[in-house]
Amino acid sequence: MKILHIVPSYLPAYRYGGPIISVHALNKWLVRGGVAVTVFTTNADGPNRLNVVLNQEIDIDGVKVWYFPVSFPARWMYSSALRRALKERTGEFDLVHVTSVFLAASTLAASAARRAGKPYIISPRGSLMCEPLGMKSALKKRLYLALIERRNLAHAAAIHFTSETEREEYAGAGFPLRRAFVIPNGLDTEGWPPAAPGDFRSKWKISLDRRIVLAMGRIGWKKGFDTLIPALARVAKKDPRVLLVISGSGDEGYKKNVQLLLSNYQLQKSILFTGPFEGMNVPALTDADVFVLPSYSENFGMAVIQAMYAGLPVVVTPGVALSREVADSGAGLVVEKDEAAVAGAILKVLGNRTVAHDMGVRGKSLVEKSFLAPKVAHAFREAYTELVRLA
Repeated sequence: MKILHIVPSYLPAYRYGGPIISVHALNKWLVRGGVAVTVFTTNADGPNRLNVVLNQEIDIDGVKVWYFPVSFPARWMYSSALRRALKERTGEFDLVHVTSVFLAASTLAASAARRAGKPYIISPRGSLMCEPLGMKSALKKRLYLALIERRNLAHAAAIHFTSETEREEYAGAGFPLRRAFVIPNGLDTEGWPPAAPGDFRSKWKISLDRRIVLAMGRIGWKKGFDTLIPALARVAKKDPRVLLVISGSGDEGYKKNVQLLLSNYQLQKSILFTGPFEGMNVPALTDADVFVLPSYSENFGMAVIQAMYAGLPVVVTPGVALSREVADSGAGLVVEKDEAAVAGAILKVLGNRTVAHDMGVRGKSLVEKSFLAPKVAHAFREAYTELVRLA
């Protein structure tokens, strides 16, 4: 079976967060399972461009990756070279998998698949959930959906969701849906662990008595820093040893908002920005005491999976789709997106090492049971096979 995966950005564009990690993990393990996977993508990397070879095939873990240069309009991640490649080559493949909405990739790929008579799947990756649609450029998104994206969705052989929460919100919004399947993101554990215990504290000169609260991933509005920072202030009043470590990159404009909040709460000595990381290379995972994600909305939450696999207890809000699994497995605490509730949960975990340890053990067991990349790739292979059969 030959699959063409279309995605606006790919390794090593880690600034785009969890999907960059999970999409390649899927493709890598599909190849190991006997599926031929070709990726068409661009050299987009935020305001910069990836330093990669363009317009020719590159082998990454057996995945055939083609990077095409971004052209005008760049904000749409449009590539005229990608459009030409799709026109010429889409007919070679059995199925097209599109990981994108609201960007050129979804429209170019969907149009090419329809012309070639090939079935295609769209993975919205949370972009069509209620909070993202309502919080940022809401009017533009509604217009784009009406004029362009609805047609792409309506003609898709299936829509892929990473969680039941994402599927439910999509269906509740009345978006077109011929067929749906829910398969989570998978964690590729090759190369684990990211660092030896103690390495992170040693590098950043963090004393052993400091209690590390880890926030990991893109620094953006969706992640709930407007709740996390005030919650940290409450925690710091009761335990001055607390240190919030923020590992990741993101919107520099929003990062200034986070820094202003920290200043307003006088938390400059209780914060550490480590900058961006690559893949699973997050050294703080091995030395942190608790992971926190008080997000507005997460269609999945790849950082939660990484934290649980590292044996960390997690504190999340109901907006994180994985909150159901966290609660059911006892891998952490699920609390409302409220500073007092988040602070209370952090203090509860930090205050009882036995409770924290047991949560971490249960979290790692959950990931090993349900969220490892080989199992996820197998589920996709079965879904692909069924869709090709029905086409």
